[in-house]
Amino acid sequence: MTTSEAAPRIVVVGAGFAGFHAARCLSRRLTGAAEVVVVNSTDYFLYLPLLPEVAAGVLDPRRVSVSLAATLPGVRLLLGDVDVVDLDARRVGYTDPEGGRHHLGYDRLVLAVGSVNKLLPIPGIAAYAHGFRSIPEALYLRDHITRQVELAAATDDPGQRAARCTFVVVGAGYTGTEVAAQGPLLTADLVAGNREPAGQPMRWLLLDLADRVLPELDPRLSATADRALRERGVRVLTGTSVDEATAQGVRLSNGELVATRSLIWCVGVRPDPLVEELGLPLERGRIAVDDRLRVTGHPDVFACGDAAAVPDATRPGQLTAMTAQHAVRQGRLAARNVAASLGHGRPAAYRHRDLGFLVDLGGRDAAANPLNVALSGLPAKAVTRAYHLVAMPGNRIRTVVDWALDAILPRQRVQLGLVRAPAVPLETARSPCGGESRSVAKVTGR
Repeated sequence: MTTSEAAPRIVVVGAGFAGFHAARCLSRRLTGAAEVVVVNSTDYFLYLPLLPEVAAGVLDPRRVSVSLAATLPGVRLLLGDVDVVDLDARRVGYTDPEGGRHHLGYDRLVLAVGSVNKLLPIPGIAAYAHGFRSIPEALYLRDHITRQVELAAATDDPGQRAARCTFVVVGAGYTGTEVAAQGPLLTADLVAGNREPAGQPMRWLLLDLADRVLPELDPRLSATADRALRERGVRVLTGTSVDEATAQGVRLSNGELVATRSLIWCVGVRPDPLVEELGLPLERGRIAVDDRLRVTGHPDVFACGDAAAVPDATRPGQLTAMTAQHAVRQGRLAARNVAASLGHGRPAAYRHRDLGFLVDLGGRDAAANPLNVALSGLPAKAVTRAYHLVAMPGNRIRTVVDWALDAILPRQRVQLGLVRAPAVPLETARSPCGGESRSVAKVTGR
C-alpha cells in the first residue's frame, strides 16, 4: 500500500463519461472500504450530447454541467490537470487551477482522460477553425454566430455581408450533423430580431469525405437526417473537405472557394495528448488494455473510455468506438474490476450490446434507432429527449424547463461576451472530461 491511510486509495484521472461512472460505481461498491479520489480540471461532469443545444441557445450551459460534488457523494474531488504519473512510486502529480503543484499516491489508478479535438494537417485549420468539445467552445460559437449576423446588418458591403452570413461545418458525424441542423434555427431566430439582414440568405454548409451524412448509422436514418438538413436550407457536400482555411474563407477539396468567417470543426476526436506521454503500451494511439480494462504490464492501473484501446468482443480484431455509450459501460466495468482487485466481488470482461443511436436535429426533428427500431420525426424526438433525461446524472427538471421555454418563446438574441477567441484555440481546447491538451508531461517507471 502506498498511502498512509488504512484503506486503499483509488485515483481516477478525468471525470468524463468513463471517469464519472467509474468513480460513482466505486463509491457505491466500496463504501468505507476504500478512498476514491477524482482529479479533474473542472468541478462538473459535462453532458456532451446536449452541447449543440447550448451553442444554439436552447439550453443554459449550466444544464449540461453536472456538479461532481453533488452527484459523487463520498468521493474526494481534487481540481487540477495531471501531468506526472510515476508508475514505480505509484503516484500522480498535478497542477491546480492557481498553478500549485501537488502529488498524490495511489493503490489503484484509473486513467479516463478522455479525448480532444482531432486535428488534420490542413493549412489554416488550427488558426481559423472553431472546435466543439467544451462549454467555452459552445459559448464562444454562440457568441460568434450572433456577432456575425449583427456585423452583417451593420455593413453596406454585399460581399462582406454574404461572408458573415455563411457558416461551414466540417464533419457529418453526430456532432457535426447536430450543429448543422441546429444552426439554421438559430440564425433564423437572430434574423427575425434584426431588420437589417432580413434580405440576406443565411447559408449553412456541411462537409464530409464520406458518401453520406451520419455514415455510422443505418442508411434510412442517414437519409432522414439528410432530408431534414436540406429542408432547412443546409447545403450538404459529401465526398468533400477543406484544403485550406484563411481569415477570409475556405478552399474546398473540390476547388470551390467559400467566403466565410465561420469554420466549425467537428471532424472527430483523438485521445488526450497525455496518453502519448505515459510511456505505456499503445494500440492505435490509445492505451493498450485487456478485456478487463487492465493496462498491459501494470495490474494496478486500469484505463477506460476514449483513451483506452478496449477490444471489441463483437468485432474480433477491432477496438470499441470512441463513444459515450462505450465510455459509460467501460467506466462501470473498470469500477467493478478495480473493486475485485481489492477483494470485493469478481472481475468481468467487457461485453456490450449495441443499444442504438440517437441524433437530435433540432425543432421537431430527430433520427433514432433504439434497439434497431428506426424512428424519425416526433417519435424519434420523444425517444431522444427521454434517453437524455435518463442518461443525465442531474439537472433534469431544469433541462425540461428550458426545452419547454424554447418551444413557446423566442431565443435570447444577445452576445454574452464571456469567452474570448484566445481562450478556445482549436489546438489546446479542453476535453469534456476535464483533461487538457498538454505540451509537457512527465512519466516515470517501467
